Amino acid sequence: MTTTSHRMTAPFALARYREGDATRVALVVGDRIRPLSSDELGVASLNDFLAAPAWDRIAALAEAEAGSEWMALADVTLTAPVEPRQVLQTGANYRQHVIELVAAGLTNTTDRTVEEAREFAAKMMDDRAANGEPYFFIGLPACVVGDDVPLALPSYSDVHDWELELAVVIGREAFQVSREDALDHVAGYTICNDITTRDLVFRKDMKEIGTDWYRAKNAPGFLPTGPFLVPASFVEASDLNVRLELNGDVMQDASTSDLLFDIPALISGASQTMPLLPGDLLLTGSPAGNGQHWRRFLRDGDVMTGSIEGLGTQVVRCITAGAGA
Repeated sequence: MTTTSHRMTAPFALARYREGDATRVALVVGDRIRPLSSDELGVASLNDFLAAPAWDRIAALAEAEAGSEWMALADVTLTAPVEPRQVLQTGANYRQHVIELVAAGLTNTTDRTVEEAREFAAKMMDDRAANGEPYFFIGLPACVVGDDVPLALPSYSDVHDWELELAVVIGREAFQVSREDALDHVAGYTICNDITTRDLVFRKDMKEIGTDWYRAKNAPGFLPTGPFLVPASFVEASDLNVRLELNGDVMQDASTSDLLFDIPALISGASQTMPLLPGDLLLTGSPAGNGQHWRRFLRDGDVMTGSIEGLGTQVVRCITAGAGA
């Protein structure tokens, strides 16, 4: 897979690329990329850098465009731009999406009209936003891959679904922070596609237990991430277009302005239980337009093109598990 489809509009961003068996942290400016040494980062690792990101130092390197270190972005193989120790995911967080789901359920199980059901659902969501709390669950960091890795669809199901999401990359450790201070703990943003196996979400053998997010969301490669880590100062995260195309057809097209709980609320809420560590990912939820809505799920040969305004584009190719890349 080439990187020619990766587009990023910020003055610079961080990335990681493959160099033989190793992975290098890198600086991206336009269509060029160069590796960053630990001396240039000022610390030993990417997560150490994100704990106290010295963006001024990186900006100076970005402005010094001359030098043999620079390569064409199309000539390298990008991988996931982060190495999180924790992945937190947010459920039911796009207002319009949840209203549609609730209204559909009500029209099927009650005598409400579509308009009455939508009005009822909208009031429910507004009350939840005012008085409720975000809904979190955890993912496995091992599922985080770049779009250089084909998505191998497990053979135990044929209802694997897409969920394109804005992901917050944590900077300074956040523990029991307020909403007012939450954005001080954001290093940047990236793109995640939270793949979900729909028929494994609810336990059939013990319905009382409820959802089984481990089995539904944590197969190998189920969190394609990247291609870039864009510094927070370059991103107006409260109003970004989120768009996913499947084989060229638009499936998801929404704005983060429709988030039920905004990013400060999510960071604050998630940090009340466990410290969020530098480099961790906090996914903000998926807008409408999943395969479950379209009654069309992922198949061998499908190509998902996911983009978030200003953060670039990831291209994920689906294969049957066990098939060669």
